[in-house]
Amino acid sequence: MSILAAESPNPLLPVVGEIIIGTIAFLVLLFVVWKFVAPQFEKAFQARRAAIEGGIERAEAMEVEAKAALEQYRAQLAEARNESAQIRDAARAEGQQILEELRAQAQEESDRIRARGEEQLAAQRQQIVHELRGQIGALAVDLAGRVVGESLAEDARRSGTVDRFLDELDGMAATGDGRGGAVPVGESNR
Repeated sequence: MSILAAESPNPLLPVVGEIIIGTIAFLVLLFVVWKFVAPQFEKAFQARRAAIEGGIERAEAMEVEAKAALEQYRAQLAEARNESAQIRDAARAEGQQILEELRAQAQEESDRIRARGEEQLAAQRQQIVHELRGQIGALAVDLAGRVVGESLAEDARRSGTVDRFLDELDGMAATGDGRGGAVPVGESNR
């Protein structure tokens, strides 16, 4: 059994030739990986890192731009609000001015209409007074002619008498004797 024992190696210990060939193959493989594969991984890692960092930098730059744009928007919005407030105030002032002008025009128109109405009333009053003087004069002359018993048909005599009578009535009304200016015909000379 000793021959058999010398020929059969220990299954736990590998053959020395295999260890040497395995070590040389491992070192060659390690050299190839270190020389060719590792730099490719490093390049890919650097590219990925640059892309991520560039993306972060771009994101930060975009965030700064977005903040600047937001501030600009807020400033424009505040400016637009101020401008709209100024326009609104100007419109109110203009509306108030227009309203005052319309009121003034309406007041002028009202005064003009009132003055024209007063002029028309004064003209109509003068016309009525003139007509009444003529009618009262004719009635007074007729009545006086009946009372006196003579004809007062002469124009000169009649117009003088009528004018004197009406002047006396106007004079009594103007002095305001406390009776409201109305004097009965029979009491004019008492």
